[in-house]
Amino acid sequence: MSDIRTPWPAPDGSSADWVVVSGDLQQGNDLETAIYISLFTDRLARDDDKIDGTDRRGWWADTGETYLIGSRLWLLRRQKLTSAIAGKAVDFCREALQWLLDDSIVSSITVQTRIIHPRTLLVGITYQEPGKSAQSVKDSWVWEN
Repeated sequence: MSDIRTPWPAPDGSSADWVVVSGDLQQGNDLETAIYISLFTDRLARDDDKIDGTDRRGWWADTGETYLIGSRLWLLRRQKLTSAIAGKAVDFCREALQWLLDDSIVSSITVQTRIIHPRTLLVGITYQEPGKSAQSVKDSWVWEN
């Protein structure tokens, strides 16, 4: 059985959403959906992460015994968009997607970022499933600072 397809961005361009086709939720693109969930679910902040307040976020079912769901990209939202922040975004994406490599779902993952001044960070993820050709997903974030 296939997963519910979760395209990003939603038709209105603001977030992920599900698509209804012929009265049923569209299925397919399981790996792409897994990548988006891994990137855009807020991972629990580490003890050494600087956060505003005390909310370390995270998925309620994470036990800390295995992989945590999501990424720490949310920690960057109040930072000034610099090449150092773009580098952190690469690290946070790799961290969030590492489980795909460890579980041999993909044989390689490459993360690239590019700043479009003054306020946009482009992120490209190229991945390859064993025995298949490479595929890519791209997204961008607009900084408010």
